[in-house]
Amino acid sequence: MKIYALQFDSIWKDKESNFALVSSLLNERQVPENSLIVFPEMFSTGFCLDPDLTSANETKKTEFFLSELAQQMKSWVIGGMTHPSQEARKAFNTAVSYNPEGQKISIYKKIHPIPVLGEDKVHLPGNIVESFTANSFTVTPAICYDLRFPELFRSALHFGTDLFVVLGCWPKNRIEHWVTLLRARAIENQAFVIGVNRVGDDQGLEYGGRTMVITPKGEILSDGKRIEGVVEAEIKSSNVKQWRKEFPAIKEILEAT
Repeated sequence: MKIYALQFDSIWKDKESNFALVSSLLNERQVPENSLIVFPEMFSTGFCLDPDLTSANETKKTEFFLSELAQQMKSWVIGGMTHPSQEARKAFNTAVSYNPEGQKISIYKKIHPIPVLGEDKVHLPGNIVESFTANSFTVTPAICYDLRFPELFRSALHFGTDLFVVLGCWPKNRIEHWVTLLRARAIENQAFVIGVNRVGDDQGLEYGGRTMVITPKGEILSDGKRIEGVVEAEIKSSNVKQWRKEFPAIKEILEAT
């Protein structure tokens, strides 16, 4: 499966401009059908902690854009956005996934909003690990701070997950943690990991990029460094099966639980 992970500088609180930016980046590529296209956390607004703004006009805005894109590209699409909750001025930070027909197939709600940035004051935590099938892969999304909690990833193995997709707004000053943890999650779960992060800065935060596609052995297939653009790779689920057969650590873990 071909992977297209978009690393860019989200324009603060401006959904339409971010949609246009995404479209311009993808229009430079010939995307084969049944690819996987991935965007960072809260890609259409930046990491804005104003639920009234980020959730405004949803699902008419970001969800509609992602659905249309999936249909246009005839590909799987995962994008970060917020969804309103029943509590006033509260929302969920989510990863929303679409199939090539433009149908919404998963809404993952970030389980671990980050306290050090005050996210836990406005974004309610989710409590369900999601998974879905894309081509021959079983995919589990995660969002940014979730990456620091390995039990979330381990629990997904019971669904048969062999591809993790982590959407991030990860700051530059902790970017080595991002790289190390992405590789660790790949190695310990013997799975492919895609980490898609943004670049640029807003509201005093500078973002570190390093969008990556990592193999089940922890090898870096693609690395976006800190350059705005599209990070590409091609992955095969058979590589996961072969490595898990050659080195059956996951088998032992699943049998023990």
